[in-house]
Order: sequence, then C-alpha cells, then structure tokens
Amino acid sequence: MPASDEGFAMAKPAVILIGADKGGVGKTTVARTLLDYFGTRHVPTRAFDTEWPRGTLKRFHPDVTEVVDVASVSDQMKIFDTVSSTDAKVTVIDVRAGLLSSTLQALSNIGFIELGKTGQITLAMFHILGPSIASLEEIAETARFVGDANYFLVKNHINETSFFEWDPATYKSYFKRIGGAEEITIPKLNEMTCEQVEVAGVPYVSFVANRNAKGETANYSFVLRGYVRHWLGRVWQEFDRVKLLDLVSPKPEKNIRPVAG
Repeated sequence: MPASDEGFAMAKPAVILIGADKGGVGKTTVARTLLDYFGTRHVPTRAFDTEWPRGTLKRFHPDVTEVVDVASVSDQMKIFDTVSSTDAKVTVIDVRAGLLSSTLQALSNIGFIELGKTGQITLAMFHILGPSIASLEEIAETARFVGDANYFLVKNHINETSFFEWDPATYKSYFKRIGGAEEITIPKLNEMTCEQVEVAGVPYVSFVANRNAKGETANYSFVLRGYVRHWLGRVWQEFDRVKLLDLVSPKPEKNIRPVAG
C-alpha cells in the first residue's frame, strides 16, 4: 500500500462529518476509507462514532475511535471543545443514521458551524446518498446548515445500489443548491471480500498487509487482499481527485505516490 513521504504541517484543524438521514448507505465504510487514507499519509486523525452505545467504526479502528452520544452535552464537549487542542489535526465524525439533521442543528446552535464559515476550522460534509428521491431532499435540509462548507455528495456502490434512476434534471436541481459541491463515487467491492474484511475486523490497509488486529501476521486470502488493494486504490483516487488533502493541510513539498491499482 502507498505511504507518504513525510507528515503534514496543518494550518488549522479540520472536521469531517459523515452522515445521511437513512441507514444502510455505507457511512461507516466511507469513514473507514478516510481513516486509512489519512493514516497512510501520516495525517494525525481521530474519529468519533455516534452509534451509541455500540459503534461499528470503533471495531475496525479502536485506537483512534471513541463511541459517543452526540445528543449528550458532555460528549459534545468531548468532541468540539478539543478540536483545536488535540494532537489529531483531522476529526472524523460518523453521524448515526437518522441524526444528521438534528446533529447539524445542534452544531449550529452552539456556534460550531460558524467556525467553519469564519475560517477558524476547515469543515467538510460527506453526505452519503441513497437511491431514492427522499435522499435528494436531504440535500436541501443539510445545505441549510452547512452553507459554504466543503460539501461532498457520495454515491456509495458498496451495496450494489443503483442511483438516480429518476430524471437527471431533478438530480441537478438539488445538486445546484449547494455551491461548489463535489461528487465522489465509491465503487463496489465484491460481497465475498466485504464479508472477509468484516470477519477480520481490521482496517482495510491491515487486511491488505495480511495483519490481524494485534498487528501479527494473518492468513487472509491473497486473492481477496488483491481485490481490497485494487478497490481501496480506486477510492483513494477519488479522494485525490477532489484534493481532499489540500483541504486539511498545506500542499506537501513532495508528491504522494499514487495507489497501485
């Protein structure tokens, strides 16, 4: 798997919200790819899993993930009061299904979203879309809060979802409601490979490297590891295409080697 040349000097803390108002669209899958992406590039990153009291993201990235109740004031303090003081320069928040709008409302109420608008933090929204028109209607609701934040509409094909079978003009009418929004496509990973990574309970990069949760040599299928390597490379190419690293750090002096597909 790829590695960066050196760590990055960060200009200001970055917060990435990953959410959808519908479950089963692969939010945690996207969060896992982001943690692997930043980890291999030596960008210090922490994550909060709001699937309280049991979080899926923590199962795969226990060292950097904490499960929180985003509706709890004390847990909100744990997340947002520490954004500027933590050693982690990127904070990834996997928002529980159905809580996206209420979470954004809470962040707006406490003034956190305003920090993004005034440039004190870098705020990015990864909105994982579903296949229905209702998913598009979420865009208008979300846009009401995030304003000019870095906004990514993510089509996640991991579950073989078919997107936007309705009139393309309808989709474009919603898409245009957010200035500067970008699309990201997560390709499909075959079901057997998905199942084996789930059983292993390790980050995608660990599965590719044939390492178990303790960092010891495992016995994962060479073929399935190859599928994950190729798939993860394509996902990271999407992150590179939208210049995700430029959002969370100054440009590096040396170029990162691309993922081998």
